[in-house]
Amino acid sequence: MTTAIEVGRQFYALTKPRVVQLIVFCALIGMVLAVPGVPAWDDVRLALIACAGIWLVAGAAAAFNCLVEKGIDAKMKRTAWRPTAKGQLSDLQALLFAVVLCSAGSWILYEWVNPLTMWLTFATFVGYAVVYTVILKPLTPQNIVIGGASGAMPPVLGWAAMRGDVSPEALILFLIIFLWTPPHFWALALYRVEDYRKSGLPMLPVTHGNEFTRLQVFLYTLVLFAACLLPFAYGMSSWLYLVAAVGLSLGFCWYGFRLWRNYSDALARKTFRFSLIHLSVLFAALLVDHYLIA
Repeated sequence: MTTAIEVGRQFYALTKPRVVQLIVFCALIGMVLAVPGVPAWDDVRLALIACAGIWLVAGAAAAFNCLVEKGIDAKMKRTAWRPTAKGQLSDLQALLFAVVLCSAGSWILYEWVNPLTMWLTFATFVGYAVVYTVILKPLTPQNIVIGGASGAMPPVLGWAAMRGDVSPEALILFLIIFLWTPPHFWALALYRVEDYRKSGLPMLPVTHGNEFTRLQVFLYTLVLFAACLLPFAYGMSSWLYLVAAVGLSLGFCWYGFRLWRNYSDALARKTFRFSLIHLSVLFAALLVDHYLIA
């Protein structure tokens, strides 16, 4: 018999915790950069409330994604463990869970943060859960590129939470994540190509082949390199961030180049893992730089 604790773990798994943690981290970076100098207690309190609201809505989007893609998830080793794919949670349970999380998060953001943040966060939910998951993902191999706009929104949400507006600084952070998303996911798709082929999803390695995808990964790392220099060029950061951005971006480009010229599944895995390090450390460098030059 399933215990309450086990059911709780199943619902928690629907929120894709590791993905949501990265989303909230990126939103937090936007919040920190929006506040000049050391934040006051009111700023900290507002940021914590905003993080909670964003976490809830992001978790709702993840749960809805698990519901819609349960059939696809069941065919892929990487996702077959999800509670919806295994039939541990019913469609109604997953749907109600997503609705409750989204409603609670939206209410928190509207009442305790500001309406702009709530509407931007809700639009991000619709963009990921409906436009990307339901429409784009099964329709086009460019799903990651177009749908990446939703995944790039967290810093914008964080900035809006603290400032009540969307500035060029927030859009620069958006651009970095937007350009990071394709090489990150295509590296994964390269070594999981058979899973995606079985699922029927038109991922780029399935529709255009391994070699073409590898070239796209490399080209995107080059464009991403340029975007990662924008915070310094715009005056958002100092030389400390620039050194980190150049080092990390050179590393990503090197992985992309090696992947293009001499492919192996092991190298694709390493490229995927490095992409996570790249984004996390890049934004952490922005955070450290912000306080050192404040």
